[in-house]
Order: sequence, then C-alpha cells, then structure tokens
Amino acid sequence: MSSIDLIREDFAEARQALDNFCADTAVWERIEAVGLLLAGVLCDGGKIITCGNGGSHCDAMHFAEELSGRYRLDRQPLGALCISDPSHISCVANDFGYEQVFARYIEAVGRSGDALTVFTSSGRSANLVQACRTARAKGMKVVGLTGKDGGEVAPLCDMEIRIAWQGYADRIQELHGKLVHTLIHFIENELGV
Repeated sequence: MSSIDLIREDFAEARQALDNFCADTAVWERIEAVGLLLAGVLCDGGKIITCGNGGSHCDAMHFAEELSGRYRLDRQPLGALCISDPSHISCVANDFGYEQVFARYIEAVGRSGDALTVFTSSGRSANLVQACRTARAKGMKVVGLTGKDGGEVAPLCDMEIRIAWQGYADRIQELHGKLVHTLIHFIENELGV
C-alpha cells in the first residue's frame, strides 16, 4: 500500500465511523439528553468533573477546559474540572493503587448535584469503574462517553453516548472529540450564552 493510499484509507475509515454513529436515529436524543443533564447541573450550581485514561484523558481535559475557559465566544466560566493533577494521581496510585486515582478525588471534591463525565473507549478500566461507583454513592449524576460495547462503565451511567465502533480506539476518540464540541455548544446555547 502506498503512503497516499494509507492516508486515504485512514480518512475513509474515520468517515465510516462517523457515518455508522450518525445512522443511529436515537443518537440525537441521547446527545440532547446528556446536554440537558449537564446544563441542568451547571444551572443548579453544581460542577462537572471529568476523567479518562490516555487519549481519553486528553478528551476529558479538553471538555473541562473549554467549559471553564471558553469555547467560541467570551462568557462567564462554567464549573468544570478534570482529574489531572499529577501530584494527586501519583500520590494515590502509590498509596492506594491506580484503580483509586479518580475515585479518591471524587470522594474529596464531588458533591450531590455534581456530574461525573467519564471518557473511555473500552469501558473496562478499573479506575473509571471505581470512579463511577464512587460518584453514584455521593449522589452525583454519571455520564459516560464510551466506545465498543460500553464495558463495565455503561451500566453505571445515568446517561451514555456510545461509539459502537469495534475497531481501534482512535476512531472512538475522534468522535468523542466531536461530542465534546457539540455538547459544549449545546450547553452554552441552553444556558443562553
């Protein structure tokens, strides 16, 4: 395969993943429901806490920073943060195990009325499963942006948007990136920004 063919194939596969996702007619209502839930949390004075591993961690950071910073237009900051403090992560991983890095943070700062938004391409990471359980125990809403079959994270979510792509995780993460922007746009519109 030539390098140009490889590049074209990469874009064709990305288009196929997007087309497959958009072919599910119920996806629009799921995105709207998640947007309404998250906007409601913010309207009621709650905050959105995000987390993920690897590339999904970057998506979680991107979501939080564009809510607390800005997306397209200047506006008041929205209460969102990502569990990404390296000193917290290394401390908890060392003292309690990596499966506790997100849950321990949620125990410290999560409150009833907040929402946890988990980014995962597989839904199988023990630290994300534990984060969802901890958030639910604290009375928080749990939103999952998942992939494949949703894994163990899916049944722990109040709402889930799943990219049911069975190939490599990069396609799932690309669509999670699109969902980040769509949800922020929706939330800002809902809040009258």
